Amino acid sequence: MEHHLTARSGERQGRLKRGHGHAEQLFLHNVWWPLRGDFADLHPEYEVVDWRGRSYFADFAYLPGPLKLLFEIKGYAAHVRDMDRQKYSNELNRETFLYRMGYQVLSFAYDDVEQRPDLCITLLRLALSRHQTIKAPDSRVQLMEKEVMRFVVGQAGSIRPKDVADFFALNPRRVRMLLSGLCEKGWLYLLKEVKECGMYSMN
Repeated sequence: MEHHLTARSGERQGRLKRGHGHAEQLFLHNVWWPLRGDFADLHPEYEVVDWRGRSYFADFAYLPGPLKLLFEIKGYAAHVRDMDRQKYSNELNRETFLYRMGYQVLSFAYDDVEQRPDLCITLLRLALSRHQTIKAPDSRVQLMEKEVMRFVVGQAGSIRPKDVADFFALNPRRVRMLLSGLCEKGWLYLLKEVKECGMYSMN
């Protein structure tokens, strides 16, 4: 925050002081930090000029290179209960305009950020996984591990050994060894409450 405050002046600095409140801090604490572990390329109260020439401040922008993601933490009162028709239209038009400008807007409900952060983490991981690049594996085993993890992400973060065996046409014993290896590396874990059916989930 100190870095961003010193880099700004005028209304942009004032907006950061006023706008970075409880909901934004909760998102960082409950969702962003547990998933990412750093704040690299994350910009609070990020200014974008809309189609009317007016400044719009997104709660956060994530800008690693060419990727442009905007995050909004929306409370029910301000964004549903107390919103009139004109504000509703403006919000939809703004999101369409931002899409045309190369931004993608990801919105999270305040209640989910507060009470169901695991759901937000899973959804954010799925969104970011489309854009993450990885180093080319050094061996066939690493390649298979990477492909299995890509498959897990596509299945909303949890799978059964049978799912992997069927999708990759692999021997079930080979799959169990592969999943055990991923558990040892900390990439997956075996859900205790469904241990009988061997359901694995992402950490």
